[in-house]
Amino acid sequence: MPKRKLTQAEMPVADHAFYGLVWAGTVLTERVDRALSKAHDLPVSWFEVMLWLASSPDPVPASVLGNSTMLSRSQVSRVIDALQARGLVTRTPSARDARSIEVALTPEGHRLFAEADETRRASLAAVFTDLLDQEDLETLSAVWRKLKANKESPA
Repeated sequence: MPKRKLTQAEMPVADHAFYGLVWAGTVLTERVDRALSKAHDLPVSWFEVMLWLASSPDPVPASVLGNSTMLSRSQVSRVIDALQARGLVTRTPSARDARSIEVALTPEGHRLFAEADETRRASLAAVFTDLLDQEDLETLSAVWRKLKANKESPA
């Protein structure tokens, strides 16, 4: 005999909240990835690295990118290799630490990032930003900051 699904009302609120975060992250990331790949041949993981680089006025140490993104350090290294091969980033030795490299967007990288960011925003509008008001967005941002601040807590 098939079992029926739990309704939202029957699911504990903590479980429903967690499932909602996972669902939203997965669905929205897949949507953005499809849009960026189709319009710019730019996977979302590449865009994420470019976002951090575009947000910084100075070159960013590769190790900082590894700690800031949701990618592993080896994934960040592969993404930087791919972005460099496309002429979108440069690598330079760090002036502060001879063992480290710093990464920056090239002018072409800045141009492509701006176009891709427009694509990302457009792909999310109907399913995210147009549905939420400023208070919703501020609440989500506060939740994100709280969760991220405690990411190093023991499991």
